[in-house]
Amino acid sequence: MGEIKMGIKRGTTLAAVAVAVALTATACGGSDSAGDNAKPAGAVAAPSQAPSSGDGYGAGSDAAAAGAGDAKPAGQLAIAQDEKLGSVLADSAGFTLYRFDKDTAKPSKSSCDGDCAKVWPVVAAGDATAAAGMDPALLGEVVRTDGSKQLTVAGWPVYRYSKDTKAGDTNGQGVGGTWFAAAPDGKKAAKAAPAPAGAGAGQASGALTVAKDPKLGDHIVDGNGMTVYRFKPDTAWPMVSKCEGDCVAKWPVVPPVDQANAKGIIQKNYLVLDRPDGKKQQTVNCWPVYTFTGDKKAGDINGQGVGGTWYAVAPDGKLITVQ
Repeated sequence: MGEIKMGIKRGTTLAAVAVAVALTATACGGSDSAGDNAKPAGAVAAPSQAPSSGDGYGAGSDAAAAGAGDAKPAGQLAIAQDEKLGSVLADSAGFTLYRFDKDTAKPSKSSCDGDCAKVWPVVAAGDATAAAGMDPALLGEVVRTDGSKQLTVAGWPVYRYSKDTKAGDTNGQGVGGTWFAAAPDGKKAAKAAPAPAGAGAGQASGALTVAKDPKLGDHIVDGNGMTVYRFKPDTAWPMVSKCEGDCVAKWPVVPPVDQANAKGIIQKNYLVLDRPDGKKQQTVNCWPVYTFTGDKKAGDINGQGVGGTWYAVAPDGKLITVQ
């Protein structure tokens, strides 16, 4: 419905996911130091319910609840984990965001007006911040036929569903065969295929990037935005993990990440550690890296300073020891 105009606030990226640990020597070395400051990410919503079916755009006698057609901004976006759909994009209140197959992304255009927009309220542009672990460049806006601006993700206009009554609901999933929950990359939400046997719990993270936090500054997070940590007793030369057994259950190792999927990481001595337990662990500047089961959502830093031995990791692999 109109040309794309960009005016979205740049978002933040933070957080961590899971995997497991041990020992292997390579020509490595490293040192520790504190990192810089940065900016927080938003809350992550509680995931969801089973999808419902529907015809057309899902209209019904009770479809357009009071105020359902009002376009409201999204605020700080969040990534919710849904049992059936995987990663789902949500607004600051935890409500699922949807995309419509009859819209287009190139160019951005909405085909949902009138009664449709009452059932599927437009997400207003202008006050959206990217979720932790999400590329802020994906956020944009499109001018609708009435002159209002609608938030887009990877070019796709996004909506809420009037029959979602609480955070985490996904009642709009599959309605009319044209409405689907949006994934953080703007695609239709779909659960990733399970990791190969023996790959480890965190294998699906598949990426490393740099997030900003007001307390920690620039620090490494995995593909799900979960904070990445180092263990002080570990060594870089020889490259050895001292976290084994119950320790690994609590501090899963970060699985190998292709260098092409490591954004903003200083890839000096970017090697994989072959652990005695058979797992493979990613290292940054030869330091083994982990996530923390005590972090429940992207942006959490609950592992920082635990036991005086666990600390977030700077982009160059050094410890961030700020408390």
